[in-house]
Amino acid sequence: MATFVLIPGGWRGGWWYAPLAERLRQAGHAAYAVTLSGLDDTPAPAAPINLETHIADVLELLSVEDLSEVILCAHSYGGMVASGVADRAPERLAALIYLDAFAPEHGQAWWDLAGDDYRRLAIAQAGHDGLTVMPRDGVDPRCRPHPLGTFVQRLRLTRPAAALPRVFLYATGWSATPFTAQYERLRTDSAWTVHTIACGHDLVHHAPDETFQVLIETARKVASA
Repeated sequence: MATFVLIPGGWRGGWWYAPLAERLRQAGHAAYAVTLSGLDDTPAPAAPINLETHIADVLELLSVEDLSEVILCAHSYGGMVASGVADRAPERLAALIYLDAFAPEHGQAWWDLAGDDYRRLAIAQAGHDGLTVMPRDGVDPRCRPHPLGTFVQRLRLTRPAAALPRVFLYATGWSATPFTAQYERLRTDSAWTVHTIACGHDLVHHAPDETFQVLIETARKVASA
């Protein structure tokens, strides 16, 4: 049995992973889908929430549940959080999976990596209070305003990268993807296993079978290592 901790992307809570989490549990694995601070149904004030807050959210889950040998799986913005968690608690992790997610280096923020279109979106959608970025029209009504501080705070890495298996699943089916340069960088890096899938960014729902298989195959490799 593997233990998965699932970190959602921007504007989303743990509900985004519900179908995948249930499928993992039915296959005999443990699955924890995280809702990060400020993204609850009734969120606390967003002013003090930044990237470090979200990293701390996941670290607290690992500690409170006393989880070890965790396969940490992140989507989109959640890769920023996963990278921070891997830096702070590598001893609790067995592998990292980035589902069309940012894999930042020290000193980088979501703002640096997201590209011009998403930076313009963040500016436009934060104008209502200057603290949170409203979700775009037409998205799932469960989406919540995303704390702006998490998008602009730079990731602080405190040690060399741990020797963990790292997987990047690159979704090729959406023209606005900001992940092409990252794909080109990681696909020739021996520390990474890179997959491509012809679907949109919402790959947990657009390509559920392929996404599930990547997680299960990673678990198999971890178990046999």
